[in-house]
Amino acid sequence: MRYEQRLIWVLGITFGFLFFDRNAANYVMPNIVADLGFSYSQVGLLSSALSFSWAVSAYFGGVLSDRTGVRKGILLVSVVAFSLCSFLSGLAGSFATLLAARLLMGLAEGPFLPVCQSLVTAESDPARRGNNMGVMQNFGSNFLGSFIAPLVLVPIAAHLSWRWAFFVAGVPGLVMAFLIARYVREPQRTTAAPVAAGADEMGHLAMLRYRNILLCVLMSIVMVAWMVLGWAFLPLFYDKVRHFGPVALSVLMSLLGLSAAFFSFVVPRLSDRYGRRPVVVGFNLVGLLVPLAALYIDSSAVLLGLFIFIGWSASGTFPLFMGTIPSETIPSRYVATALGLTVGIGEIFGGVGAPYAAGRAADHYGLSAVFVIQAGCALVGALLALALRETAPSRMTAVAAGESRLAA
Repeated sequence: MRYEQRLIWVLGITFGFLFFDRNAANYVMPNIVADLGFSYSQVGLLSSALSFSWAVSAYFGGVLSDRTGVRKGILLVSVVAFSLCSFLSGLAGSFATLLAARLLMGLAEGPFLPVCQSLVTAESDPARRGNNMGVMQNFGSNFLGSFIAPLVLVPIAAHLSWRWAFFVAGVPGLVMAFLIARYVREPQRTTAAPVAAGADEMGHLAMLRYRNILLCVLMSIVMVAWMVLGWAFLPLFYDKVRHFGPVALSVLMSLLGLSAAFFSFVVPRLSDRYGRRPVVVGFNLVGLLVPLAALYIDSSAVLLGLFIFIGWSASGTFPLFMGTIPSETIPSRYVATALGLTVGIGEIFGGVGAPYAAGRAADHYGLSAVFVIQAGCALVGALLALALRETAPSRMTAVAAGESRLAA
């Protein structure tokens, strides 16, 4: 129990600083646009590039981890590399060089999540698995990467330079690499038998034949798009359309992180108790509040912030469809590969395609077009979740007990 909790917090805080680095460009993008003169299409392409390389790296990193049994070594390489890529972003002097730096950052960061979640799956008590995976993926990434980051980086960009924001963002990851080296241990490689006939040589198409895996992949596409569009375009919307100053912009963006950090405990814990499917359906629907608030609340920044805070609770479902549900569906020896597949496809089609397409739409129709697309993503995510098969151990036990009583 003690190691289980230590593992979650070390990995969760490290993932938080990974998102501190990843989101830095979004928070200081108004400063970058003013300095380097980017179009909205170029802004979307920068986000798409990182998502693309993240996706490719997440998949191959998960496969490599499963085949070699190495978890800790991959994590250490990932953490050191993404910290160095943050420094490279700060040195960029053109669109091409910043694009290259973001591509490299995605390659470095991609393997971290699937390998972490495979570690948490192996070390967690089944009754706490959903909660543990949710806290690991969502608390640090959102408290540090989405709440603290804009409060720190936007003032640095305003008073010093957006380049200094990238330099500051790269330092904490190097500290966390030391903590991983010291406190995370390499787990024993699992030799558990597969649960389905023929699964011993399971290919990727075979994984997608699992209903839940396919649904989680599709949800990953639309919900990653939902999230990335918020990160990439809300700062520009607040600046260009709502005309908020740096202080208001940083506070409003920090609400995304505060919301996600809070709901990183609430949503997975509710799913442990009431089931994965109803919780994912309900909170994905709540995600509609983010684009609707951005589009229609223009009279009060406080009211806008309140609805954004509530709507961003949909981020609490990400550990469920990216980690918990696949890990409870697929044979244990393939967990990192399945998670890499889910994250990778979601990032490629949702994280790559959506920002670029939304950027083109914004250039032609205005920034409001972005949030119409975001609303559609949340709605489709909720509809997909309706088709999930329940995997929560508490609900499965309750169903089995009910069937036993009926049989008796």
